[in-house]
Amino acid sequence: MIRRVTSPSLFPPPRYSHASVVEAGSRLAFLAGAVPLDSEGKVIGEGDPVRQAEQVLVNLGEQLRAVGSDFAHVVATDVYVVSGDTSVLSAVWDVVEASGLSLGPHSSTLLGVNCLGYSGQLVEITATAVVPEAVSS
Repeated sequence: MIRRVTSPSLFPPPRYSHASVVEAGSRLAFLAGAVPLDSEGKVIGEGDPVRQAEQVLVNLGEQLRAVGSDFAHVVATDVYVVSGDTSVLSAVWDVVEASGLSLGPHSSTLLGVNCLGYSGQLVEITATAVVPEAVSS
């Protein structure tokens, strides 16, 4: 069970929650940063943070499926963007929102950084997700 919390005494966040509470006994997956690489290790969307964000979300979806979860069960993310320009960060966040990842809304931090691990990489997203119990038929 996931409970999203927005503190009434704080400024209301635009499209995320201040906290996500997961009941004890749930399985959690702590995912490594999803990066904008294809299956052969090539950076997709070089120079284009929006295209890279799209690829990162595709890859994040694959990571979630591998552990038996999905975007709806993500409780927290950190979104890293190589830029100091808030309009670039906002453009990447728009891609995150359009993906359905922020429907929870989950708790998230959006960060502008100087560089990431791969040459040409502009976006990375880490996530924590609940892994729901398998439904038997």
